[in-house]
Amino acid sequence: MSNVTAISLFTFFVLGLLALDLGVFRRSRWPPSFRGALLMSALWVSLALAFNLGIYFWRGPQPAIEFLTGYILELSLSLDNLFVFALTLTYAAVPPEDQHKVLFWGVLGALVSRGIFIVAGVELVGHFQWILYLFGFFLVLSGLSLLRKKEKQIRPEGNPSLRLARKLFSITETFEGPLLFVRRNGRLKATPLFLVLVMIETTDVLMAVDSIPAVLAVTRDPFIVFTSNVFAVLGLRSLYFVLARALMKFRYLHIGLSLVLVFIGTIMLGAHFYKPPTWATLAVICSIVSMTILASLAKQEGGEGQTPASRE
Repeated sequence: MSNVTAISLFTFFVLGLLALDLGVFRRSRWPPSFRGALLMSALWVSLALAFNLGIYFWRGPQPAIEFLTGYILELSLSLDNLFVFALTLTYAAVPPEDQHKVLFWGVLGALVSRGIFIVAGVELVGHFQWILYLFGFFLVLSGLSLLRKKEKQIRPEGNPSLRLARKLFSITETFEGPLLFVRRNGRLKATPLFLVLVMIETTDVLMAVDSIPAVLAVTRDPFIVFTSNVFAVLGLRSLYFVLARALMKFRYLHIGLSLVLVFIGTIMLGAHFYKPPTWATLAVICSIVSMTILASLAKQEGGEGQTPASRE
């Protein structure tokens, strides 16, 4: 089976899962409970691992370990997306009952944009091998830049896509439930929820610029790159409702993600001399992310355990 056929079949499979999720599991407008979101997150992870097992029996152990490494890498980098989701939805004061819907369309748009990036990235690397060094240099710079950022901020006035949307459409003053567009006096107007969606999509495109070159350091197989990305993105909505509050406690996570980007970028820059085995790359990524999350939780518990007098 060719990569094109496999990717096409996989795409139809994913669209079916999304339709099932939206049409059957999520008929209610209200956000899922913590337990429900946790179960859905576990389901998406289980599907990814089952798919990984299928790759093992279909293509062998090396593609399977590449998929697992790409999946964990993309899932780790996607945690940064969740920070932005939380900040954006809070900044825009999106009603709780409409958050799930806008995240659904955000994830769907992310799948399309990442598909385009993956095709472009694989084609560029296939024709110009030297571009891997450019990707590596870019990832190192991105990692160092992320390391310097102490906190994220939402600046809608600096978003060119948002400015364009405001020029193209009249915007209603209030949210109109889950609707992105409404018709008023025969005129089509966008709702504030549409502007939130534009902000989320724009942010994901910018983050895909980091994540796609990163997974290309693990494998250049278009099928593995695409499927690992898709499974990482699919679980973001449910994971958001599980980690939305806890994310703010992961104060050192940005350090871990920056180290991951620098590590992957260094691998790409030194690929001509030495490329570590995929399992070693997976072990390093898991270790970095795990240690920064554990350090964040330990810092949080230590801070909560102090009395006001001891802090002074």
